[in-house]
Amino acid sequence: MELIYTEQDLPSIARTILEYVDTKILAFYAPMGAGKTTLIKALIKELGSTDNVSSPTFGLVNEYQLDNGELLAYHFDFYRLKDETEALDMGLDDYLQSNAWIFMEWPEKIPNLTPENMHSLKIEILDQKTRKLTLV
Repeated sequence: MELIYTEQDLPSIARTILEYVDTKILAFYAPMGAGKTTLIKALIKELGSTDNVSSPTFGLVNEYQLDNGELLAYHFDFYRLKDETEALDMGLDDYLQSNAWIFMEWPEKIPNLTPENMHSLKIEILDQKTRKLTLV
């Protein structure tokens, strides 16, 4: 599936993605500044959380909950990883076995650890405001 969108389209884009996917594991492939975190923020909101969503660049993983305290999602940013061992050391396997949504930024840093049952979302920058999303 391919979608062309701007930031104002994000709520409907998030709904479309959530209706399309058949797994809770989503991997975001995009260059720096393409809007990976912004799209994840829209997905978290659409899933019912009011948590403040930010990139987990330094902590590697952020956890988001529903208002009732129930775990909703884990948000990973693998950009700063030096090798895949670091992802294993942080317990990636345990996170992937959870029933939570998994949003992974920079999954190309852990090519041998990404699960088969994930959807890949490729974001391309078309211009300053417009993006193209390819969902596989």
